[in-house]
Amino acid sequence: MKRLKQVDRTRGFTLIELLVVLVILGMLAGLVGPRVMKYASSSKVDVAKVQLEDLASGLDLFKLDVGRYPTSDEGLKALVDGGDSIPGWNGPYLRKKKLPKDPWGRDYVYSYPGKDNEFDLISYGQDGSSGGEKENSDINFWLN
Repeated sequence: MKRLKQVDRTRGFTLIELLVVLVILGMLAGLVGPRVMKYASSSKVDVAKVQLEDLASGLDLFKLDVGRYPTSDEGLKALVDGGDSIPGWNGPYLRKKKLPKDPWGRDYVYSYPGKDNEFDLISYGQDGSSGGEKENSDINFWLN
């Protein structure tokens, strides 16, 4: 009588082993995911602060050349496009020749004169409206 070849059952994983691995990966994702999202949202706030610093530096350079800050009507656009319409303008006053948007894709809010300072320079955060907490809070140049 011929002997049948025995099947080697040690190759591969059982269904239980695969389920245990999936549960462990799910637990890790549950622990690590929120921390990664926290850093992603806080990095947008940091980007906004850096951009506000750059805009404020451009406003100071504008004032040195022109003798005043741009009016609220001229806005931040005066930093990149003043040309002949503004006496003493020697810009552009930003590295890039276009105005940056805040990290959420909205324009920065500029007003001169400011409420409590020479000028106000604000991003309204993720929600785009005044006030809020955490990512939705206002990012003001003077509060950096």
